[in-house]
Amino acid sequence: MRKQYHLFFSGTVQGVGFRFTTRALAQKHKVKGWVKNLSDGRVELIAEAEKDNLDNFLAELKERFKHNISDLEKEENKPTEHYQDFQVTF
Repeated sequence: MRKQYHLFFSGTVQGVGFRFTTRALAQKHKVKGWVKNLSDGRVELIAEAEKDNLDNFLAELKERFKHNISDLEKEENKPTEHYQDFQVTF
């Protein structure tokens, strides 16, 4: 079953390679969507894939940046099937 997560990461998540690591992990786990820095210091992420892929992707991302992430807001949305790949946006 496909799912979509809309995520906001807080903490020291900018300037540490978060977006590009996220993209590499998304490709590894066959996740589509995008990631971008926000002006308030958070990182916003839309991730869409099969539920197991999404959960594995998110678990690995959280583990990789466990010392950087202080808070995570997660909203589950209906998948759009709109995304062709995973992009870092600016």
